[in-house]
Amino acid sequence: MLQRTRAIIVAVAMGAGAVALAPSATAVAGTSADPVVSNVEIDPSPVVVTGSPVTAKFSFTTTAAGKAEFQIKAPGVGAWTSLDVKPSPHGTETKWTASRTFDAKSTAGQWSFLAIAHSGDGKEDSTRGKFTVDVRKALDTKIVNFDASPDDVAKGDAIEVTGKLLRDSGGWSGYGDQPVTITFREQGTDAFRHVAKVETGRSGWFKARVKAEATGWWRAEFAGNGGATSSVSDTDRVDVRNAPRAVDSRIVDFGARPDPVDEGDRLSVRGRLQLDTRHGWDGYSGKKVAILFRANGSTRWDHVASDWTDRYGRFGADVTAKRSGHWRAEFAGNGGVKGSSSYADHVTVRRNQPEPEREASRVIKFNASPEPIRYGRYLKFTGKLQVDDTSGWEGYRAKVALYFKAKGSHTWSYVKTTRSNGSGNLYTKTKAYKSGYWKFVFKGDGDFYGDSSQSDYVKVVRR
Repeated sequence: MLQRTRAIIVAVAMGAGAVALAPSATAVAGTSADPVVSNVEIDPSPVVVTGSPVTAKFSFTTTAAGKAEFQIKAPGVGAWTSLDVKPSPHGTETKWTASRTFDAKSTAGQWSFLAIAHSGDGKEDSTRGKFTVDVRKALDTKIVNFDASPDDVAKGDAIEVTGKLLRDSGGWSGYGDQPVTITFREQGTDAFRHVAKVETGRSGWFKARVKAEATGWWRAEFAGNGGATSSVSDTDRVDVRNAPRAVDSRIVDFGARPDPVDEGDRLSVRGRLQLDTRHGWDGYSGKKVAILFRANGSTRWDHVASDWTDRYGRFGADVTAKRSGHWRAEFAGNGGVKGSSSYADHVTVRRNQPEPEREASRVIKFNASPEPIRYGRYLKFTGKLQVDDTSGWEGYRAKVALYFKAKGSHTWSYVKTTRSNGSGNLYTKTKAYKSGYWKFVFKGDGDFYGDSSQSDYVKVVRR
């Protein structure tokens, strides 16, 4: 914004200051025309200083003047300060320019200016006025809830770093649309190096996925700007291990018998788990194998039973035949052995009454918050249960179970049961003691097949 002032007043007494000579001074000298000062402009106006210094530019125009001055005075100060002015002739007029830098130490308030034009025969004209200098304190910032997860990864694996940038503008609030740099200091070194740059969302949250190549400490840095100070998050350590070559496993000789089978009769599910050794494929003993079932028309595999392999890798389970569908065995693997699955074996279950038709269901919008959470605090869970009705997906009232799988574990554990409302909305809460994954599971009923939500990882911190 420009401040433009045009006025002609009587000459005022001047202090000593710089006087510039216009190129047209010779032509003006000796003439009878009176000098005139006009078109005083200040850019920017007002002058707002927030953190970084601001340079204000002053300009004014004279007619019939060979010399000119521009002076400014801070509020509450008696003396004027002259600025260096530079002339630029335009026909019968001359434009004069000057500049002054204001910083955080400058006096805030109404500053005075004085522009003076001198003719060659001693005549003068001057214009005075005021402009505002607003010196503001840069806003404080801080980065909170910084987290690098997971804490223990294999070399080259991706980790996720998250955090929130806040600013103090009469209370701490999210600082959106700001660049944040993710930095890393390797164990045994002293310096942090830049790894990635992200931008905060509207609420101040940021997130980035980076590769973990070495053990060390991660943190986020905000460099600040003209209106806000810089800040650095707490550090979070991630341990990186050299990933050993995983050994292959396989499940062979798998089958479910008899086929077909009458409803309610016993169904025998058997197979062998083997490990790829330097001597060939050998039985893998003492390992847990899950027996899974997927009913005809369903896309969901349900856990039915588990068994531990014997010295030859053999496992098995006897289950009750209830519905036609596919059976499968699954080994989750461990730190040095890859997981494996058997092929799916279909078994037809004969029933006296035709199996009732059922429609699909889905559990969506699952979220566990806050993330991360302090040890022993309540973790809240939300989601939505819908069923495929004749008119499309609609909310459904039913019982839904909450399950948890601890970090590093391969087993989901039942936690509690909640119930969706008529719109299908789900809500429950429980205390968090371990980092891990959470999900909602709808087991289905006589009208609809079951489904489970996507899992959501939550880190538990002690601080």
